[in-house]
Amino acid sequence: MNTIPFPVIDLAATGRNIQRLREERGLTVRDLQAYFGFEEPQAIYKWQKGKSLPTVDNLYALAALLQVTVDDILVPLKFHILSREQQAESRCSPPFSGNLPPELVTLSYQASVWLSLNWWLNGLYV
Repeated sequence: MNTIPFPVIDLAATGRNIQRLREERGLTVRDLQAYFGFEEPQAIYKWQKGKSLPTVDNLYALAALLQVTVDDILVPLKFHILSREQQAESRCSPPFSGNLPPELVTLSYQASVWLSLNWWLNGLYV
């Protein structure tokens, strides 16, 4: 069974980071609730407690509101080792297979997805 590192977000640390960044800017949970147009503040409390993450569009908006990058909000967990089967279950589409060894194909695919998302979130995607 082939295994390679797979990046994972630390939900609890990211939640604490969201709360810290919010408080440093003098914003309340109610301020974020109003900004996002939420009827109730529960989603924001869930983010701060590490129970869930904002959707990608809300994460992007939160970064803009807090005047930071998305990477400044997210806290990575140590890399986890997943089997190729577990990685295949989490993949949106099959990677390019060409003549590369399977380990490099998977790493290349993950890197390209991460870079594309990062570029898009930071307005660099063309």
